[in-house]
Amino acid sequence: MLVTAYLSIIFLLFLCVGLELTARRLTPPQSTPTAVANPAFRRFQSIFLRAYLLALWADWLQGPYLYKLYRHYSFLESQIAILYVCGLTSCVLFAPVSGWLPQALGRRQTCLVFCLSYSACCLTKLSRDYFVLIVGRVLGGLSTSLLATTFEAWYVHRHIDVHDFPKEWIPSTFTKAATWNHGLAVGAGLVANLLAEWLHLGPVAPFLLAVPFLACCGWVVLTEWGKEEAEGGLEGDKQTLLLGTPNGGVTRLSAKARFSRSCHEGLRCLLSDRRVMLLGGVQALFESVLYIFVFLWTPVLDPHGSPLGIVFSCLMAASMAGSLLYRLATSTRYRLQPGHVLCLAVLMAFFSFFMLTFSTAPGQPRPHESFLAFLLLELACGLYFPAVSFLQGRVIPEEKRAGVLAWFRLPLHLLACLGLLALHGEVSGTGGGEGGSGTRHMFAGCAVMMMAALMAVVSLFTLGRNDTDLRLEGTRGEGEMY
Repeated sequence: MLVTAYLSIIFLLFLCVGLELTARRLTPPQSTPTAVANPAFRRFQSIFLRAYLLALWADWLQGPYLYKLYRHYSFLESQIAILYVCGLTSCVLFAPVSGWLPQALGRRQTCLVFCLSYSACCLTKLSRDYFVLIVGRVLGGLSTSLLATTFEAWYVHRHIDVHDFPKEWIPSTFTKAATWNHGLAVGAGLVANLLAEWLHLGPVAPFLLAVPFLACCGWVVLTEWGKEEAEGGLEGDKQTLLLGTPNGGVTRLSAKARFSRSCHEGLRCLLSDRRVMLLGGVQALFESVLYIFVFLWTPVLDPHGSPLGIVFSCLMAASMAGSLLYRLATSTRYRLQPGHVLCLAVLMAFFSFFMLTFSTAPGQPRPHESFLAFLLLELACGLYFPAVSFLQGRVIPEEKRAGVLAWFRLPLHLLACLGLLALHGEVSGTGGGEGGSGTRHMFAGCAVMMMAALMAVVSLFTLGRNDTDLRLEGTRGEGEMY
């Protein structure tokens, strides 16, 4: 597996470079020339990306060796499953908090809270105490929720309400962030492998390395973002809570009321439009399975001497290749519809888990086949996310999107937690160990869920066969990246 992993990362990196060059030739840049030439916009974009990319880099550094760290501390697989469930549960519980904190503290201050909480999460990895590690997972859930919402909220608020830049310029920033994000993910695996295995610093080293980068992120938010707010005015983010009244006055709408209204409108949109319901079902099934995959890939490959950091980079490079293939498939040359790409992605994921049910048979593990199946799954992810993002942008009204997506995430995390708890129960019941059949049964269950997701995709496009909202109008099907 050592040689396979190193050869794979070299091949995948060359593949990504080739696909990127081909995609640039077939799909010319979509950035508005005015935005590129505007020095004020470029400066504002640069200030945002410096902090945001530091936060993403610190986040990716923690990916390759999380499970390995818990095993290094001699915890059983069933105990590790509970730790993962705590992280997922905290993501659900802190979702309302991540919407309330920016209104209560301000968006910039909430980004500082993210830096502090994620740093504390990393530092808890120094402890072997199970309760301390649970606290770390809870802090990680809070931090993940904040990272997914607060940085983007600060940027969009400043972009539109303060600088009054055109809304059409926003995708150029997040497209650039998404491009960097893929590269950061690949690089994080390589750096984590360097620290943990080449330098023999152990699996805790990448978590400790993330702390100074989070500190740098906090410094950029505190100084450069603070200076930008002071120069741009409207420093208090809480001004978004002031609404006009018919008599010309203003009234304050509490963050709790705003969140409640958003969820109510989102639920009403979800129940009134069958397309939205089917799309939510696809997202819940597909992405909940990914959480289970995140837990299982390490125990499947680690016993066979796989360099986990390099394997992680291979998986991220495969995902990058998938997103580049999406750009090519929806270009003016090939004109494949995002719905077709989504169907292909779900089908590929199904075959991946189908392969894994055989490659993880007790007593007859085939790690090379499992590794290939994982790469196929990540390739499917690269196709899936831009396709589903495009469809969400077409099907879900913009003003209701936050509430609808919040309802999407609820069954997503619930299914993932139930899957991990089922694995915990099976492993505990059989005494754990590599030779147990719990992992194989879980992959079989994931294959069934992917088949259900495939049926939902087919139903969605049978329902909207002549629906122009589900089809490309222009030359390219790039959805909103975030």
